[in-house]
Amino acid sequence: MNFELSSKTRDLISRLDTFMATEIYPVEAQYHGFVTDSANLWKVWPGMEALKDKAKAAGLWNLFLPHEYHEFSPGLTNLEYAPLAERMGRIDWASVAFNCSAPDTGNMEVLAKYGSPEQKEQWLKPLLAGEIRSAYAMTEPQVASSDATNIELSIQQDSSDFVLNGRKWWISGVMHPDHRFLIVLGRSNNIAGRHAQHSMIIVPAGTPGLTVVRHQSVFGRTNTPFGEAELRFDNVRVPASNLLLGEGRGFEIAQGRLGPGRIHHCMRSIGQAQRALEIMARRADTRVAFGRKLADQSSVRQDIARSYIEVEMARLLTLKAADAMDRVGNKVARDLIAAIKIVAPKMAQTVADRGVQILGGMGVSDDTPIANFFTMNRFLRLADGPDEVHLSQLGKLKVSEYCALDPLS
Repeated sequence: MNFELSSKTRDLISRLDTFMATEIYPVEAQYHGFVTDSANLWKVWPGMEALKDKAKAAGLWNLFLPHEYHEFSPGLTNLEYAPLAERMGRIDWASVAFNCSAPDTGNMEVLAKYGSPEQKEQWLKPLLAGEIRSAYAMTEPQVASSDATNIELSIQQDSSDFVLNGRKWWISGVMHPDHRFLIVLGRSNNIAGRHAQHSMIIVPAGTPGLTVVRHQSVFGRTNTPFGEAELRFDNVRVPASNLLLGEGRGFEIAQGRLGPGRIHHCMRSIGQAQRALEIMARRADTRVAFGRKLADQSSVRQDIARSYIEVEMARLLTLKAADAMDRVGNKVARDLIAAIKIVAPKMAQTVADRGVQILGGMGVSDDTPIANFFTMNRFLRLADGPDEVHLSQLGKLKVSEYCALDPLS
């Protein structure tokens, strides 16, 4: 693996760093003040559209879309995008300004890869333009959704339509005022093979029978204006043309969606951990306790050193995974994708926790982003599958791989 950044990546890093310094960091407190004001629940910060226009003008738009999507992509590999996503991740909402935020990124990849020409025209193009937002509905309250074969929401064909019945929860982005559609995973065939029973279908927001049961807070945070929500589908009828790829192809689509999405989360987690490390180091160098700077205390130095080591290890593993995805594809790189999904959020949570301890009272407040980084990454250890599922699958894969080797080699 070549660790030397390409000239294209170096140029984009420079432009992105400049944009973050001049446009994003100066309004971070203003954005936070707006979204934490209860009067602004489910409202978009007024400065967001201007930021998006500036990002487009600066050529920093849709950077996430892999190079194989020639028609829509800016042409970056996963390895080239990695350091850019890390920088965006240093502020939890910054990726929105560049149209690089979940769940829209995953949905755009699905539509670009599997969508029909009509689906691309109706849904993908406005997503790529940042004119609308979307959501992805998989998780259900009544089954353990970490095993996706448990998904029960019914998708049944009725003449030229499909009819959906069931419940979903923890659906991110549904509360956003610009939310326009969901991509829904459900069961369309009970007797097919285990991984051929499910399908994905596009459900427009506001379709009769689709109800937001409640908003769900995460560690007491509303995550406005995006939100997480529980949904009910009561005879929700959508045209058969909204089906993605074909009946029974849901798992095939899911695997194509989750690889890039997981690595994007990991890149942003590393950016959060790096920023938390920098904040705790500066605080340790200025805070005096018992006659000495915190930075002169051995235990504090050790926490900072351990954090640096863990961030670097996770960053290198993520870059290796990104490189493998580019060279051999997501399926072959699935062991590395699973590994970073296990490592990066837990690492970021641990580093943020050390930051909380070093900052003391400031660490548990919103005076710095560290408390938010802690809760976000604790949540990410469940999103896209809990740690235990990835560990189990990775262990199974490695046992098979190593048992196939010559024991004398």
